[in-house]
Amino acid sequence: MSSEIANAPFLILGGTGKTGRRVAGRLAARGLPVRIGSRNAARPFDWEDRSTWATALKGARAVYISYHPDLAAPGAAEIVGNFARLAVGMGVKRLVLLSGRGEPEAQRAEQAVVAAGADWTVLRCSWFMQNFSESFLLDAVLSGEIALPVGAVGEPFVDADDIADAAVAALIDDRHIGQLYELTGPRLLSFSDAAAEIAAASGRDVRFIEIMPADFEAGLAAAGLPEDLIALLLVLFTEVLDGRNAHVAGGVERALGRPARDFSDFARTVAASGAWGDTK
Repeated sequence: MSSEIANAPFLILGGTGKTGRRVAGRLAARGLPVRIGSRNAARPFDWEDRSTWATALKGARAVYISYHPDLAAPGAAEIVGNFARLAVGMGVKRLVLLSGRGEPEAQRAEQAVVAAGADWTVLRCSWFMQNFSESFLLDAVLSGEIALPVGAVGEPFVDADDIADAAVAALIDDRHIGQLYELTGPRLLSFSDAAAEIAAASGRDVRFIEIMPADFEAGLAAAGLPEDLIALLLVLFTEVLDGRNAHVAGGVERALGRPARDFSDFARTVAASGAWGDTK
């Protein structure tokens, strides 16, 4: 490998987010050069401001593509496709896309990345376990009540650490070129099951309540969320969680040669960290 290639950074979009910061940290721990793609980075990157793209891409050898707010959002595929084509035109050799299961718009984005012409890997992921510990469901867990417009459908929640391990492998190992990995946890859990697992691990009284979509929408509006984000969350909870993804896939083991992390292990680790408060 030439010194020029060895010094070329890996651009990590969403590099401060749940998966991006994990990917960046793993690459840095290997002594590999990393460039964070975010609005507050040294070279700011903003999906909504195309003028920032080229500066972030300049000299990068590979890109981890994490789209904000979600690939299920209308128009995401066109935006990601435009970015991927620009990246290839600027000499980027490898693209690794964080995608979502059961989302038609996300699958259109996958096709756009594949068509761009770089070496590619797609990580098609189920719902993150870390949504309960690092994201919008954390406050619900702490309140003791997770109220969502979803029924008893099973979801194979995936650990963000498994995603990050797969992403790093795809970025640095040629064996993953041209692969689509469907990343899930090892078993199906309903949101009620997940709440029970969290309660058992943390010693907290945590329960799940199914609510109507209209009540969910009203609560989000009262909290001041913008209309486009409310619409996206309604799609994710009422359409994507309609049972279409109620099956386990073997992408973690296929990519990494080891089993996917189980939700119980995740819950015990988070409880021990104190993120859900003191255990009883």
